[in-house]
Amino acid sequence: MSKRGKFIVFEGIDGSGKSTISKLLFEKLNEHTGNVYKTFEPTDSPIGSVIRNILNRRIVSDDKTIAALFLADRLDHIQNKQTGILQFLEKETHVVCDRYYYSSYAYHVPPLAMDWVIDANKICAELLRPDIVFFLDISVEVSMERLNKSRAFKDIFETKEKISRVRSNYMEAIEKEGEKDNVVIIDATQSVEKVLEDVWQQVLQLNDLRLNG
Repeated sequence: MSKRGKFIVFEGIDGSGKSTISKLLFEKLNEHTGNVYKTFEPTDSPIGSVIRNILNRRIVSDDKTIAALFLADRLDHIQNKQTGILQFLEKETHVVCDRYYYSSYAYHVPPLAMDWVIDANKICAELLRPDIVFFLDISVEVSMERLNKSRAFKDIFETKEKISRVRSNYMEAIEKEGEKDNVVIIDATQSVEKVLEDVWQQVLQLNDLRLNG
């Protein structure tokens, strides 16, 4: 039986640097293995496009519908025969993903209960648990400072009140589920270079990670 690729997930509140660090890790892993796929949620599938239009206020929807759409998008993201994560992992390709089900735990509570969201996503966890989840941790104040500097337009979740709630939800979810998913908290207020180095040292500890040197 061939060995599966590693599934590496990045999570964090808005402005934590997930997109930057996941891209840099993708490049570093690709340099050392030559076999890496980078992806993100919501995806660019038709379901993901609907979600993005809701987040950008082009479509009006409610919180429960958004949560259900994220779950549908995630199931397709895992299983799709052309672009699904599983088919890459089975070909021994490592996958770096910007957001996975911890984002649902963080962003959809309330109006939904944390335990309900965790239970709803069990179907995803049963199909595919990450090998490691990096939670890039920053304060709400740092998040707002970074967002105000970098974005002229903020989506429906990018307010101080909502980001505070999201960070609190992340911490609750990590307390409840983090051990199952190998969640590692990284201080993302450090320099980009130091955050990447901290992430890389954790990646090197994954079992059966074969590098070219």
